[in-house]
Amino acid sequence: MLKEKAKAPNIKLSSTNNSKFNLKNSSGNFIIIYFYPKDDTPGCTLETNDFNKLIPHFRKLNCKVYGISKDSLDSHNKFKKKYNIKFDLLSDQDKKVLKKYKVWRKKRFMGREFMGVIRSTFLIDKKGRILKIWDNVKVKDHAKEVLKTLKTITTN
Repeated sequence: MLKEKAKAPNIKLSSTNNSKFNLKNSSGNFIIIYFYPKDDTPGCTLETNDFNKLIPHFRKLNCKVYGISKDSLDSHNKFKKKYNIKFDLLSDQDKKVLKKYKVWRKKRFMGREFMGVIRSTFLIDKKGRILKIWDNVKVKDHAKEVLKTLKTITTN
């Protein structure tokens, strides 16, 4: 598991804005990276829409939000268009970043075990350090909690 206050592992992934996202090029902003299992599924849609509704508040705090799953860019683009998502989604089909961030782990569902994405969120500061980690996230009110944490950090 990654630790808070540690340097965030770099991320280089294809983005729905038709470019390569590189975390190293994002210094100067707070960054929210949330990892989710699959586009257009009930929990992932709820979580993404919750972040989407709060985007103006994150932007006011100099914070960019990115969602990452192992879905293709094509899948991400359809998902983004369907729900009018106002931030970029990043595709990690080979699971390199999922593994770097330790969110590709064993899961249990209905008595069976399998490998999958553990819903997790990372708040990264302007210098690329991890300020806060939410592991095994419950979707309801999660985006609000992340925003509240960021507000607390930026007012101190």
